[in-house]
Amino acid sequence: MKKTFECEATLENLDKATAFVEGELEELGCGMKQMMQLTVALEEIFVNIAHYAYAKTDANGKQIPDTGSGPMTLSLETDQENVYMTFEDEGVYYNPLEKEDPDVSLSVEEREIGGVGIFMVKKSMDDVIYKREGEKNILTLVKKL
Repeated sequence: MKKTFECEATLENLDKATAFVEGELEELGCGMKQMMQLTVALEEIFVNIAHYAYAKTDANGKQIPDTGSGPMTLSLETDQENVYMTFEDEGVYYNPLEKEDPDVSLSVEEREIGGVGIFMVKKSMDDVIYKREGEKNILTLVKKL
């Protein structure tokens, strides 16, 4: 069964989204380790959408974080083996899987800024799938139960 949470993609709605996911995962009897991994991934992806999906751009075309907002849908679905957490937004095209993984062998000072969060999500999930349908970014995180 698919459960859905819809909201404006703003940081103020992160707690509501987290409560939705935690409540649904508890009902499923999800293990503590998987629940923690999914809630950390939820926070990372939600915050990125809130900061950047609807951000306005400056005169040089560079995004200005937190300068716009728009709709976001978060859904949870399960089968016998997996939980699927899907994020949909109508923001600018962005496929986080195209971003090169950071070189985690470098020190924090030597590393380029950004990319660590999605790297952590990719490493903690069993699969991460991105697609663009029309004007929607759709990112699905898959975690074995």
